[in-house]
Amino acid sequence: MAFWWALIVIVFAFAICKLLLMLIPSNVPSIDVDTSDVLDDGNHTKENSFIYIPSRRHTDKVQCYEPATMKYLGFFPALKPDEVKERVAHARKAQKIWAKSSFKQRRLFLRILLKYIIEHQDLICNISSRDTGKTMVDASLGEIMTTCEKIHWLLSEGEKWLKPEYRTCGRSMLHKTAKVEFYPLGVVGAIVSWNYPFHNIFNPMLAAVFSGNSIVIKVSEHASWSGCFYLRIIQTALAAVGAPENLVEVITGFAETGEALVSSVDKMIFVGSPGVGKKIMRTAADTLIPVTLELGGKDAFIVCEDVDVPHVAQVAARAALQSSGQNCAGAERFYVHKDVYSSFVAEVVKIVKSVTAGPPLSGKYDMGAICMQEHSEKLQYLVNDALDKGAEIVARGSVGNIGEGAVDQYFPPTVIVNVNHTMKLMQEEAFGPILPIMKFSSDEEVVQLANDSRYGLGCAVFSGSQRRAKQIASKLHCGVAAVNDFASSYMCQSLPFGGVKDSGFGRFAGIEGLRACCLVKSVVEDRWWPLIKTKIPKPIQYPVAENGFEFQESLVEALYGLNIWDRLRALVNVLKLLSEQTTPTSNRRRSD
Repeated sequence: MAFWWALIVIVFAFAICKLLLMLIPSNVPSIDVDTSDVLDDGNHTKENSFIYIPSRRHTDKVQCYEPATMKYLGFFPALKPDEVKERVAHARKAQKIWAKSSFKQRRLFLRILLKYIIEHQDLICNISSRDTGKTMVDASLGEIMTTCEKIHWLLSEGEKWLKPEYRTCGRSMLHKTAKVEFYPLGVVGAIVSWNYPFHNIFNPMLAAVFSGNSIVIKVSEHASWSGCFYLRIIQTALAAVGAPENLVEVITGFAETGEALVSSVDKMIFVGSPGVGKKIMRTAADTLIPVTLELGGKDAFIVCEDVDVPHVAQVAARAALQSSGQNCAGAERFYVHKDVYSSFVAEVVKIVKSVTAGPPLSGKYDMGAICMQEHSEKLQYLVNDALDKGAEIVARGSVGNIGEGAVDQYFPPTVIVNVNHTMKLMQEEAFGPILPIMKFSSDEEVVQLANDSRYGLGCAVFSGSQRRAKQIASKLHCGVAAVNDFASSYMCQSLPFGGVKDSGFGRFAGIEGLRACCLVKSVVEDRWWPLIKTKIPKPIQYPVAENGFEFQESLVEALYGLNIWDRLRALVNVLKLLSEQTTPTSNRRRSD
């Protein structure tokens, strides 16, 4: 009894000490990032305050503007191939220094970043909102929370997963130790999409830098203004820990810029469309570098008849409408059991009718503008195709007070019923605030419908029976699944993220994503060196003895035979052959 009391006291004391340590403020340096040219204080100079009219052709400049208001933000250079290669060369020199850095130094870098992000959430979200048209809430959910979670996971577990990992040696190598070691690859290249400009930069950067690499990131021409500011945060934090300059670079430009990056680095990470992903694969084939592709999706959102309909309808609306369709792994196809189809549609209609799109920083709007030029035209094309084939619009949200000339940057949230798989809306990635809802009658039918897609990124399955929802999810051909939730896996940064089919391959995030930035090296060494060393058995030493193959046969059976008696008999034969003094075949031939 005294032992248990002592154990309880020790555990209690440990818990108290841990709590007290948590109350001690962490000694993390603060950084000061220049924001003078990005704050919207209303005092714009004449040359950068006009309403921008997007050009349909690429020039030597990346023009930046607010999609919600069309207000001009400025421009950045479209880098030429030689300029890209020069940036990569600088990053390569910096990486050779950073590869020798300690995990302590790398963790301090992460803590400085985390402190800045938490203390400047409003600034980061404001810049993301201005550059992409998303709301502040969606910026916080998709940009801040996911990035903070990734940093927290790396601080907690990153070093553990990059340390040598010991593996079993097998029966034939019992006298050895076997391990996997992880070394930096060199310069990682990333081409990222516009939908989450902050997180899409930080996600590959954090994994690359923490694993000892440098990284050069080409940001989207649709979100270059925010990307170049976010680089300042990273570079300021790196300078605070004494990291070399040019360890992290952000470059701007168009296709030519991206192609030059792919041909210059040691690994590529790409987030974008299948068409561009295939071009990157072709370019990467010239230098045979590893590639990770995340190419979008057409995620299925499945609603069984035994759910809490109002709750699931609210989740469905968020899944389809957040950030004007800028959601990561967003639901684009909704399959609802026929028994709750009408009630589910009614709930979704009620929600969507209350949703208003408008300039996110000028009022209380649920949705902002669509970032890409002319994307509204594509969305309307998909809707028109569905209507021509028998679909029906049952609800549309409203568009608030927007600036003149910016109408095409908004698309009202739309609910469509009577859809089927002959419609492009159910087959092509929309990336917009549209909810096409289709009936199903059985679990087998909905699995077949959900798998009838060239994409395979994610899915969400809702049922009153968790076992049933898990069974349905397990049959869907995709890389990410949420059971009775939506996109929750992305907040678990220990998990890999990626898809199959036209959604790409390879994974970022999690252990797999972290190690994908590494040269994975298998190492075998003697366990009891120098007492026991590897020696080649005499029967198979050169010149090979006449009984060399007989020896090998017996050795294989002794090690791997399925019957213990056969293995013992083979072992006796191995020992017998080792003890025999045989004449090498070559010598016997010479004597003949």
